[in-house]
Amino acid sequence: MKTYNYLQDIISRKGAAYLILIDPDKISTDKISKFAKHCEESGVDGFLIGGSLLLNGNIDETIDSIKSSCSIPIIIFPGGVDQISAKADALLYISLISGRNADQIIGKHVVAAPLIKKIGIETISTGYMLIESGKPTTAEYISNSKPIPRNKPEIAASTALAAEYMGMKLIYLEAGSGAELPVPNEMIKMVSQYCSLPIIVGGGIRDPKTALEKVQSGAKVIVTGNFFEYENNWDKIKTFADAAHVKEPKEV
Repeated sequence: MKTYNYLQDIISRKGAAYLILIDPDKISTDKISKFAKHCEESGVDGFLIGGSLLLNGNIDETIDSIKSSCSIPIIIFPGGVDQISAKADALLYISLISGRNADQIIGKHVVAAPLIKKIGIETISTGYMLIESGKPTTAEYISNSKPIPRNKPEIAASTALAAEYMGMKLIYLEAGSGAELPVPNEMIKMVSQYCSLPIIVGGGIRDPKTALEKVQSGAKVIVTGNFFEYENNWDKIKTFADAAHVKEPKEV
């Protein structure tokens, strides 16, 4: 089954999918196998792999470590052209549609396209939007683009609708790694009303209640990252997965 179809199936059966982002720079290789096994046993539906910067981590080694201990899909969440691997199951082909930096909208994609074709990895076209989150984030700085203001859900909704009309498959609302504030519920609601694509929401989600609120507001994929870089938080993974897997969420 294609990874995109797998995500659609999870959304259909569970209400929303729950993914954990692994930055190869942020978790030691000797812990990744143990972490991945625990994630699968706790109900995590898949992994995103990547980061805005990659200094010491190795994507291929990280993927090998994950696959040695679990069978859930691994999706590359690339911070650059160098973060592409044939070992992964799929790759989010991200266009930073919230910005006006042409290099992040189409430029780097032209460079990456022949490499992706050569390795034959599944691509999932994704409209990526940075959302103001209380402080500047690494993604904002590296991409040289301004985030959408938190109090302007209509901008996010119109941008998502444009992405749908352009043929993209997913919308990603990103507050950013280590964000002070998550994506506002009102913004998620408006985007889900205007756009029929599955909405991924990540950044600033540090407790199951917040994850549940995002699903209740219309998110179809929940992503957490930084929170589980600390091993003492691993016992909370199942509660996050349970919060995301709400078949018929009530209105918030």
